[in-house]
Amino acid sequence: MSNKIVVLKRGKEESLKRFHPWVFSGAIHHIEGQPDEGDVVRVVSSDGDFLAWGHVQIGSIAVRILTFHEDEPIDATFWRHRLRVAYDVRRSIGLAGSALTDSYRLVHGEGDDLPGLVIDIYGRTAVMQAHSVGMHVSRHAIAEALAEVMQGTIENIYYKSETTLPYKAGLHDENGYLLGGQADDVALENGLRFHVDWMGGQKTGFFVDQRDNRALLETYSNGRRVLNMFCYTGGFSFYAMRGGAALVHSVDSSARAIDITRSNVELNFPDDPRHQAFAEDAFRYLDTMPGRDDAEGYDLIILDPPAFAKHRDALHNALQGYRRLNAKAFQKIRPGGILFTFSCSQAVNKDQFRTSVFTAAAQSGRSVRILHQLHQPADHPINIYHPEGEYLKGLVLYVE
Repeated sequence: MSNKIVVLKRGKEESLKRFHPWVFSGAIHHIEGQPDEGDVVRVVSSDGDFLAWGHVQIGSIAVRILTFHEDEPIDATFWRHRLRVAYDVRRSIGLAGSALTDSYRLVHGEGDDLPGLVIDIYGRTAVMQAHSVGMHVSRHAIAEALAEVMQGTIENIYYKSETTLPYKAGLHDENGYLLGGQADDVALENGLRFHVDWMGGQKTGFFVDQRDNRALLETYSNGRRVLNMFCYTGGFSFYAMRGGAALVHSVDSSARAIDITRSNVELNFPDDPRHQAFAEDAFRYLDTMPGRDDAEGYDLIILDPPAFAKHRDALHNALQGYRRLNAKAFQKIRPGGILFTFSCSQAVNKDQFRTSVFTAAAQSGRSVRILHQLHQPADHPINIYHPEGEYLKGLVLYVE
């Protein structure tokens, strides 16, 4: 029995009995054994009954649960088993081993019973990201298990957690390769190629969570004038072009993202005059772009902004931001236009997001129909006991 023990207050064990994978700091009565941040601790009820093993950490989420089984040690066998299950899931949904797609999420935190860990696969490279100190401490053991489970299908493991680890932990680890280092940065998604900037880009380098939604956009693009707002590295843009768009304009405030967008479009559609990219503020661009009655206006707009709310304290401002953003799109989109609009803010639930979008539609006075309600793909699974894992929300709207 470990002498590093988290003892809960009376009655606070109920969420763990329902297999929720978090222990909040307010539920803790006391901690025994002076564990270091990131250590594996035994979580017990106020009566001393075993509840779970997990990583302890300073902050609101004080313990992230790894297992509810008392006889399951957190060792090399544990990491191999969890990663093998995650890999089997991706094979069962047709992603791992696909000839048309070699980019996907292998581990999605709580959705794969590995809270605090994200692993994305880009061709022969795995990009690992820790969101907890415990996963950071275990990174080398996880990398060894990952290489074994993937059985030669990857050659590189890049660790990228400088911006995701809790700042209070005082960690000074640098990003870098845990395996390999000679990596081709071109990956494949539904037969389209794209550069991945896992060293300097956002998240792990690309947003694989929009794969299915990009494919849907392709089916709506034929003959349309498309605006991809917050384009990042252009995922929606090159799908729109393959779908037969009349023109595609990509907009992002990051000049580096725009450079990669241009490179990605060129990879798939060299010298194609239909595409232009602009490094500009989104709201400024929406203010100055052609209007609904202008023949040069857009009749397919994608709004995929970064998270407006990373915590609940920012919720009100985030909802106002979504309302303002969508109101501008409703004001400008041409009649018969299609709007793809998203929120990736975990603190904003789908009802709150819909309310913001509906308010914007009502303010515009236009007739709007919902064609699709969108969400994250199957390689970003939601733990049924952790509904907070449903973070990506989207709507496809027809605007008269």
